[in-house]
Amino acid sequence: MTATEGDLRRLPAAASWRTPLVIVVCGCAIALLSFGPRSSLGFFIQPMGREFSWGRDVFGLALAVQNLLWGLGQPVAGAIADRFGVLRVICVGAVLYAGGLLMMRYSGTPLSLDIGAGVLIGFGLSGCSFNLVLSAFNKLLPPERRGVALGAGTAAGSFGQFLFAPFGVALIDNFGWQTALVVFAALMLLILPLSLALATPGAKTEHVPASDQQSFKTALAEAFGHRSYVLLVLGFFTCGFQLAFVTVHLPAYLVDRGISTQTGGWVIAVIGLFNIIGSLSVGWMQNRFP
Repeated sequence: MTATEGDLRRLPAAASWRTPLVIVVCGCAIALLSFGPRSSLGFFIQPMGREFSWGRDVFGLALAVQNLLWGLGQPVAGAIADRFGVLRVICVGAVLYAGGLLMMRYSGTPLSLDIGAGVLIGFGLSGCSFNLVLSAFNKLLPPERRGVALGAGTAAGSFGQFLFAPFGVALIDNFGWQTALVVFAALMLLILPLSLALATPGAKTEHVPASDQQSFKTALAEAFGHRSYVLLVLGFFTCGFQLAFVTVHLPAYLVDRGISTQTGGWVIAVIGLFNIIGSLSVGWMQNRFP
């Protein structure tokens, strides 16, 4: 019996509803919800810019702060999740995310936009996006199901991009950017009940000798000393750089070229659609090839 199977068998009867299917479905829903609004923020550049007479550099800085803090916060969020369990971290991240979207709605200065769209959403993403979902999958699912589940979790984030890009454009066009942000914030609160399916036990360190407990700094040093890990980080850096740039600036650029905002929404959606195909394919191949 594997450690994962043993952990699942020791769960109380009240948690028996957390079958592998429920875990994967709820985790994918969280990834979808958390990645969707983040990939649609570029559509708010023009309406908010017209409202407050802001240049695109204002949004560029705010969303750059967001991406930077999302990246810096992920190892911290992961360490806290290992110590206290995934559930608490995801719930706090979802609340920060919703708060950041609401603060965007009431932003009247570049500084308030930096705090809402940059700081709150950045740290919120680090606590409730697919990085924590994939970590929970790895802990809760048996080895033979992890490959497909990890691919599905990544694909779900892209499906959020596919859904939220045209959905966000439609909300802005029909109800205004303020209402769109409020709707996005309300949807982020759905992550709270969904996260119950991903609850993992915290680490028990009271019986572990101090000499065997690894510090955060030592763990990072060990990880970056592994060649495959460094290559993986470089790959994510490349992916994140181009995706963040495209989702933020492409919609406004297309409007500059005389192309409608709706077309920009579908362009972003198509990027997410093809990433779904790639993620599921790689997850399927992971169980069959090295």
